[in-house]
Amino acid sequence: MPIAQFDGALAVVTGAGSGLGRAATLALAERGAKVIAADIDLDSAEQTIVLAKGLGADGAAYQVDVADAGAMESFAAEVRTAHRVPDIVVNNAGIAVSGPFLDTGLADWERIVGVNLWGVIHGSRLFGKQMVERVNNLPNKPDKPNKGGHIVNIASAAGFAPSRQLPAYCTTKAAVVMLSECLRAELAGSRIGVTAVCPGFTNTNILRNATLVGGSDAERKRLRERGQRALELRHYPAEKVAERIVDAITKNKPLVPVTFESRLLHAVSRVSPGSLRLLARIPAPLR
Repeated sequence: MPIAQFDGALAVVTGAGSGLGRAATLALAERGAKVIAADIDLDSAEQTIVLAKGLGADGAAYQVDVADAGAMESFAAEVRTAHRVPDIVVNNAGIAVSGPFLDTGLADWERIVGVNLWGVIHGSRLFGKQMVERVNNLPNKPDKPNKGGHIVNIASAAGFAPSRQLPAYCTTKAAVVMLSECLRAELAGSRIGVTAVCPGFTNTNILRNATLVGGSDAERKRLRERGQRALELRHYPAEKVAERIVDAITKNKPLVPVTFESRLLHAVSRVSPGSLRLLARIPAPLR
């Protein structure tokens, strides 16, 4: 893939301060895109831009809570005014809540739905509208049709498979997959691609920062440590997921299960969903 694959493109990435968001931002920057790194932690977003500029890219950092509708409205308007309509949007910001449904409180549900689902809705709606308006307002040449853009929504392998331990997380990620499919159909006529990217076990901080509910403090601590060790042993780096994001944009793919376990779960969900329902009943060991 040419190093200047996205030369001249403007890419907006949410949750860009660390993990997959930072990796995706740098992968796009390396290929010539100007990058907008958005994160609830401004310092981490600014550090991502420092790294992007080290690759020769231009960029800017913004602080935004993707769950806040007003903040996202202001952010989208600022990007358009200070820069222009983006060509690529990666709705990556996400959090995890782990534990039984009956132990998951309303505040936990509101926060995870706010970030994982509403964050994707806000980013897709606001920037998608800008992209459509750009296509409609520019003269179209038969030999060089206007390019609408591309929206990438980060879902998860959890979006394919139910889990008694991750009801809130699975629900939001399954919703992101379906939202992406619907949006892809709607925006195709405006030459705007939409992709749902579904990583599996990726070595990021999402589990370290997750909210764990149910059980005792000691049990939750053991679950967190065991899960983090599993991610580290799996050792699938965020940079490899970022490469698949770049490939998905280039080839306009609708759905990208990334890791082996994600591809396996996706396949089983299509050919034997009952198997996944049985597997979902198995409780996670606490020791």
